[in-house]
Amino acid sequence: MAEDDTEHPPTDENPPTDAPPSGSGRPRRRRRWLLITAGAVAFLLVATGTLLWIAYRALDRNIRTDSETDRLLARLEAERPSRTAGARGAENLLLIGSDDRSGANGSYGGEAGTARSDTTILLHLAADRKHATAVSVPRDVMVTVPACERPDGSLSKPALMQFNWAFETGGPACSIRAVEQLSGIRVDHYVILDFSGFKTMVDSVGGVEVCVPQPIHDKDARLDLPAGRQTLHGEQALGYVRVRETLGNGSDTQRMGRQQQFLASLIRKVQSQDVLLNPAKLWPVLNAATSSVRADGGLSSLGALYDLTQDLRGIPSADVVFLTAPRRPYRYDSDRDEFVQPSTGQLFAALRDDRPVAVRPPGSASSPAPDPGSGRGPDAGPKPSRGPGPGAGVDPAAEMAAASASPSVTDPPTFEGRTADVDACAAH
Repeated sequence: MAEDDTEHPPTDENPPTDAPPSGSGRPRRRRRWLLITAGAVAFLLVATGTLLWIAYRALDRNIRTDSETDRLLARLEAERPSRTAGARGAENLLLIGSDDRSGANGSYGGEAGTARSDTTILLHLAADRKHATAVSVPRDVMVTVPACERPDGSLSKPALMQFNWAFETGGPACSIRAVEQLSGIRVDHYVILDFSGFKTMVDSVGGVEVCVPQPIHDKDARLDLPAGRQTLHGEQALGYVRVRETLGNGSDTQRMGRQQQFLASLIRKVQSQDVLLNPAKLWPVLNAATSSVRADGGLSSLGALYDLTQDLRGIPSADVVFLTAPRRPYRYDSDRDEFVQPSTGQLFAALRDDRPVAVRPPGSASSPAPDPGSGRGPDAGPKPSRGPGPGAGVDPAAEMAAASASPSVTDPPTFEGRTADVDACAAH
């Protein structure tokens, strides 16, 4: 058989692997894009985390710690009340609105360098965080203020004076000790807000809705409002909670009622708009809040303030109660106030024991216990003046202690007040 001399290409049982098999490039491209996507996501997460950390640190640094007040209170720890066994887990926060005229507040007139507590509210958060009680302390009520360290380092003497003078005498520490002495309630935290801070807070939530029963024209309060429902922003809101002489009967009691209605409306707005759950709404509120307040060391961090707001957010507005400590014209000077007993003592005793406080609409009928020291009901007018001075024969601390020890303290009366769910316009 003749040989076939035709040339043939060499054969190999193992073909070369240099060229990828058909279709193998697509999985490789997918892996490459997955790696790129994962890297981008990781970068975004790191960048977002960094920005959040920077934002957190910025907000945290906004808060001013009142180290001097903390120091004074720590030094007087032995004189401060302890918490009762029935109130473990409850917290008491003192909100102080200062009328300081220094710095940005100078445009409101008055003498710079002096300040009194224009508004003081004791906020009690129940241990189970199911209810809260906010009690306004009348600025003009006569109380015994303990010895306090003055700004110049000297020591004042215990004296009977208007409550708001305590702040001027010895700053926040003196106001806190006066509240603790008259109520027997331990103040766990405090927050101080001035005029400018208040306006910033209101603007951060887009204003607060109020109901004005009659037109208001008050030059001193810089307020010119028509009657009816309306939303107030910074300057108008400040004027509304400060106005006194030209609205209603000109009393501080009515002004405290308006302040309580304003706070109730603020709570409703924050809850209804889910501010705490919406980052776009939460940031300006947190920035305003942390920039506007001065607080104790235990509350002067963003985490602590956020925990506090979360506690308040979880309480139904119907279970947030606002009221004013029962007061009436002072028996020696009708331009000042005095506490009504035994009602006020019973109110503070309920808070000390972490018990809910019942309220009824202002002006509605009631039959609270009369004041045993006066033989008159709580709405009685001022007594004729007796003695040479406003403090003659009066010991508010002793009256408070006697009222707190009253056998009826376990069944306190229903107080004039309001809950945060009540719309003020509904009554007009």
